Amino acid sequence: MPEAVIVSVARSPIGRAVKGSLASIRPDDLLVQMVRAAVDQVPGLDPADIDDLMVGCGQPAGESGYNIARVAAVMLGWDDVPATTVNRYCSSSLQTTRMAFHAIKAGEGDVFVSAGVETVSRFQFGAADGIPGTQNSVFDDAVGRTARLAAGEGTWSDPRETGALPDVYIAMGQTAENVAQARGISRAEQDEFGVRSQNLAEAAIASGFWPADITPVTLP
Repeated sequence: MPEAVIVSVARSPIGRAVKGSLASIRPDDLLVQMVRAAVDQVPGLDPADIDDLMVGCGQPAGESGYNIARVAAVMLGWDDVPATTVNRYCSSSLQTTRMAFHAIKAGEGDVFVSAGVETVSRFQFGAADGIPGTQNSVFDDAVGRTARLAAGEGTWSDPRETGALPDVYIAMGQTAENVAQARGISRAEQDEFGVRSQNLAEAAIASGFWPADITPVTLP
């Protein structure tokens, strides 16, 4: 059975949503820069030998629409390289890496590019979810329950225990509040963890870790 190995990686910096350093760049342009940077690290690779470009994207619409993986392939000049966009929300690019691994192990190909892109700053130009009236009405009660919890009314409990449907999408911040309440994690413990994380990030910056790990982005 073939062995699958990762031969190069590239990733962009992270900017604040809407106000950050990457707010002016389209997701497809950002994706193209990172894919090109990763492939350029393998000088002997002919793009014609790439079996598939797999791109994870949690909101594949608006500027991230039109099968953004194929958009990127064409922008890169890889017209003969097939490309697919995969949505598994926050783990979308983990899924594409998993798919590439499985494809190699199954003997379906030898060279795959797995990538991921998400630009919250550009959701104003269209997103896949959140359009009024598009969610199935069977979740109306669940959405209302989440809204009440977000407003500080009551505490979270598993709706399945009472025969109700769970909310299929709860924002990350509210999810964290629900988990903290369910697991008994105090605000002090969360703050301590957050401060430690920030301190580790600052130490990594000072040691030069991040410059070696991050690919610069050319803004429009």
